[in-house]
Amino acid sequence: MAKRVASVDKKRCAACGACLSACPKGAVSVHKGCYAVISADVCVGCGKCGKVCPAGCITVKERETNEA
Repeated sequence: MAKRVASVDKKRCAACGACLSACPKGAVSVHKGCYAVISADVCVGCGKCGKVCPAGCITVKERETNEA
């Protein structure tokens, strides 16, 4: 699994869909036409979605690990 993952600020997302075509893995979908959702299981953390987001609401950060 990738060390990084994309995250969407739902309050700022306009559901424009720019991130959908930018994602090489198809990890992005739009929830009920309201905001983008990232499938963490599919996301490889490349950041391409965030680079094309006109609202700047997608960030890529380190995955949280549950290891002690």
